[in-house]
Amino acid sequence: MARIVVVGAGVGGLATAARLAATGHQVTVFERADTVGGKLGRYAHDTPAGSFHFDTGPSLLTLPEVFHDLFEATGAKLDEYLDLVPLDPIVRHVFPGDGPALDSCADPVEFATRIGAAFGDRAAADWQRLWRRAARVWNASSRDILRRTVDSPRDLASLAWRVGDLAAIAPGRTLRGLGRRHLSDPRLRMMLDRYATYTGADPRRAPAALVAVPYAELTFGGWYLRGGLGTLADALLTRCLDLGVVVQTDATVTRIDATGGRVHGVRLAGVTAPVPADVVVANVDALTVYRDLLPHPRRLAGLTDRSLAGFVLLLGVSGSTGLAHHNVFFPRDYDAEFDAIFGDPGRGVRARPAADPTVFVTVADDPMVRPAGHEAWFVLVNAPRQGTAAGAVDWRRPGLADAYADRVLDVLARRGMDVRDRLLFREVRTPADLDAATGAPGGSIYGTAGGLLRPANRGPANGLWLVGGSTHPGGGLPMVTLSAQIVADEIGPAW
Repeated sequence: MARIVVVGAGVGGLATAARLAATGHQVTVFERADTVGGKLGRYAHDTPAGSFHFDTGPSLLTLPEVFHDLFEATGAKLDEYLDLVPLDPIVRHVFPGDGPALDSCADPVEFATRIGAAFGDRAAADWQRLWRRAARVWNASSRDILRRTVDSPRDLASLAWRVGDLAAIAPGRTLRGLGRRHLSDPRLRMMLDRYATYTGADPRRAPAALVAVPYAELTFGGWYLRGGLGTLADALLTRCLDLGVVVQTDATVTRIDATGGRVHGVRLAGVTAPVPADVVVANVDALTVYRDLLPHPRRLAGLTDRSLAGFVLLLGVSGSTGLAHHNVFFPRDYDAEFDAIFGDPGRGVRARPAADPTVFVTVADDPMVRPAGHEAWFVLVNAPRQGTAAGAVDWRRPGLADAYADRVLDVLARRGMDVRDRLLFREVRTPADLDAATGAPGGSIYGTAGGLLRPANRGPANGLWLVGGSTHPGGGLPMVTLSAQIVADEIGPAW
């Protein structure tokens, strides 16, 4: 039985802790915040009309089998803890102009039919051809990458790739290039581009292999958890406590002790004595690990390409708007948005808030999260990370957050969804707030910008492991949960 310390009680940390405790290890979790869940945050707001409850992080659960596997591995059933609600549409896409919206769903044949009805038979045929390619990419990724350690480019190169897999993955091609090659309708290209943002990347630079992301979502479905996605954190905490895991909140780890190339324990803020450990699992951003907790210049050097961040509005809206659960309102010029968010420091072009951004609106049809006759809106806009460098924006600058919130509401109004005179309240969350609340450097949602190769789960010291969205296999709830499975399998059982 090993003494294991998990740093951070996000989904990755709790999932790893539960798996390790279920196999006989002694596990302690230290979390700097006063609650668990990490980026799976929540916010409640009381009004005379009643209480509004918001997920402030992920709003969609995909690949549900990953979570079924997690709970079964810890001796439980997912359905005993969570109420999964399938979504149709998964996402409603609203494009610029007066044309029809497009509702995605988890039935490939039905989705192709919807594309044909909205955009014509050629567009539907294009999508089906792309879909066959996406299936090959997904199958190769799921088989060879998502459930095993990938510590270096050599690991990817040494995989026994089939010729058809390599042709589908198209090393060197971008997701934008893949869309232009396969999709004649610009609206479908725009929809495909959006999936690069799931990994925090610019579609013009993101690898074509990210076509596996929409394939997973639109094949296995999108799900809502009744009561909000935050109930996943509650369920994982319950599993951990039932398995004997010690979870300490308001406990900040300041250093990982690893002299002689091996982990010995961690040090906590305000505590003189170190906490001994045979194994340390870090569920914090890899940048934080290698900059602050266990300084490692070589590994730190590869973590400068940060993902995009998010600007969030939490709105209490009176009445019903008829929106789907997830809605995306696209701009006329998608490239202008990415030019703004990422800037071009090499040419002296600073990042800035996009003037005409894509706006994501989540509205859960769930009486547990809003009063009768009202809606709780989670509004997300892609945004530059917090900072003062050329590739960032200082979101703490007085007046900036409120001014940009006004602009986002104006953009929604221009796109046919004006709720400015129906607001009971609004709360603003900037990348600076995410940085402060979760320790995500700069408020970057996914750590480094998306690609096939993320920071390794295996740390540079014996007994150090990394889990979470900034590490392999990537961001998003299912990938974070798979990172926990990878690490727990590598550590192995106590017996």
